[in-house]
Amino acid sequence: MGAIWCLTTGGEPLLHDDFEDIYLYLKRQGLLVSLFTNATLINHKHIELFKKYPPRDLEVTVYGITPHTYAAVTRKPELFQDFLHGVNLLLDNNVSVNLKNVTIQANLDEFTEIDDFCRQHSRDPFRFDPLIHLRFDRDEKRNAEIRKQRLSAELIAALERLDEARFSALENNCEKLLLTNKPESPNTSIFGCGAGVSDFIVSHNGYYRLCSSLWHPECIEDLRKTSVRKARQALLPKVRAMQSNDPAFVQNCGACALVILCIWCPAHAFLETGHMDKPCRYFCEVAETRKASISS
Repeated sequence: MGAIWCLTTGGEPLLHDDFEDIYLYLKRQGLLVSLFTNATLINHKHIELFKKYPPRDLEVTVYGITPHTYAAVTRKPELFQDFLHGVNLLLDNNVSVNLKNVTIQANLDEFTEIDDFCRQHSRDPFRFDPLIHLRFDRDEKRNAEIRKQRLSAELIAALERLDEARFSALENNCEKLLLTNKPESPNTSIFGCGAGVSDFIVSHNGYYRLCSSLWHPECIEDLRKTSVRKARQALLPKVRAMQSNDPAFVQNCGACALVILCIWCPAHAFLETGHMDKPCRYFCEVAETRKASISS
């Protein structure tokens, strides 16, 4: 079907008993293979594998660089030493690594130190993600915990200002990020993003999706009952054609000039509200604060 690249991620992909076989199978198909991991399970066997068959990218998430902060995020105090061991194994054996961070309330106080650690050891510029999403299983107890860990819109804008390269990119592209031309007719198309256009997701249990965040039941195919090709042919045109005439969508997200500064999309809207065409006030606050920050 023309695929050239595959990202292996999770969860934690190294937990899979057949990880090495899957990795080598993908390599033998001629695919460029990237890997996202937390490095806590990296061992000498993985090092041998990656040195002989290097991944296109190997990215490690850094939850904290002290035992206290790492445990505050993962709730597993013993993992910090495993994380350090795994990262050091990769670095000591010259396996190219990019370190990144998901910034939440639990590790916010350590942000500067995490930033320094990642920049010191990464191949590429440090990346951090200050936005965390709700669970696809809609577990309300866990979702309440996630909401408590989210950063305020003001904090997100402040952190982005601290990163000179990131903020400069926002400033320099400000005009491109703000939609100034009012559409002649209301936009009723739900999917204005690139979901499914150039990639797709296959989950560990065999479900085909057009985007890693898209869990709406009408946007999933079971590969135990069909092929990837047939799943794509059935799902892609159907999902891309989805429309909404709900005024909450048409007059808000569907017509918003800040949509590119926002993290709203049908997949995230569904995780937040249970509907793919509903706005989320938190997303609006982030977009509005980002605009104010780059306009000041």
